[in-house]
Amino acid sequence: MRGMPPAEDLLAPARGGDGEAFRELVEPYRRELQVHCYRMLGSVQDAEDLLQETLLAAWRGIGGYQERASVRTWLYRIATNRCLNALRADARRPHPSAAHRPEVALPEPSHRRAEPIWLEPYPDVLLDEIADDLPGPEARYEARESVSLAFLAALQRLPPRQRAVLVLRDVLGFRAAEVADMLGATESAVTSALKRARGALPERGGQDAPLPGSPEERRLVEGFARAFEAGDVEAVVAMLTSDVKLTMPPLPLEYQGLADVRHFLATVALDGCRGHVLVATRANGQPAFGCYLRDRRTPILHAHGVLVLTLTGDRISALTRFVDNSLLTAFGLPRSLRA
Repeated sequence: MRGMPPAEDLLAPARGGDGEAFRELVEPYRRELQVHCYRMLGSVQDAEDLLQETLLAAWRGIGGYQERASVRTWLYRIATNRCLNALRADARRPHPSAAHRPEVALPEPSHRRAEPIWLEPYPDVLLDEIADDLPGPEARYEARESVSLAFLAALQRLPPRQRAVLVLRDVLGFRAAEVADMLGATESAVTSALKRARGALPERGGQDAPLPGSPEERRLVEGFARAFEAGDVEAVVAMLTSDVKLTMPPLPLEYQGLADVRHFLATVALDGCRGHVLVATRANGQPAFGCYLRDRRTPILHAHGVLVLTLTGDRISALTRFVDNSLLTAFGLPRSLRA
């Protein structure tokens, strides 16, 4: 962070109880630590909670920091272990989203997942604070790809320790010895966990998606918004890939292929109405919308979740509608609009 004293000048006063020195010491890592917690947990709110726990633990433990590793590595060690503790605790209790019930009866899905994926979208405006500090377009692309919805969903299916090893090694680039020290494990255990995690993950795609903000992306996204708001099912379907998937986290339902997605749009999402209004935003490096539904009795548009598009070439390969309306606030969007 420009204008900030070097870490070595801040350590002594921070150890002496200077809260402002501690804040300056950890501030450059705050956003990337939150994204790390998000990759581990899949929830923006949980990630923020764990970030605060991490910083509090670091403040309380600053006196014991012996500088065997960098401040950044030390903070990642605390954050990773806090996330692993949270995942162990969360496995023993029902997730609050389990109580969600769809507002209308849904058609039989193409596929039912054995477990819901507790995944929330991450606003790009927060990612920008990290990506802008990275050198070159390839590094910025990799930072966004490592929070894509497909990658995040695959991560959540990994056992927590494998998840931590893969993120620390493959996404963040820590050495095996550093990861072993963070996790209190041997290097051979880290190498073995990484091999298993890599084998369980599908290859990451996205290379053939149009560049963010490019004319190709704008044409496709704007065309989708017009068709969706008009309730034009066939126009929406014409923009989809043949193997398109439609999901609605946290519901454990998946609709695959043009026929099933067309049926869902025609009978549920766009059931003979022109009632949707889409407000453009971005999530997980992908085009997204805050969704609102018209109330025919009043001039009010009510929140209807967050919709994220996955693009492949000149088509849309996935529609992910997050059904929790409270997620809109993370994108700076209101719970209702006036028509």
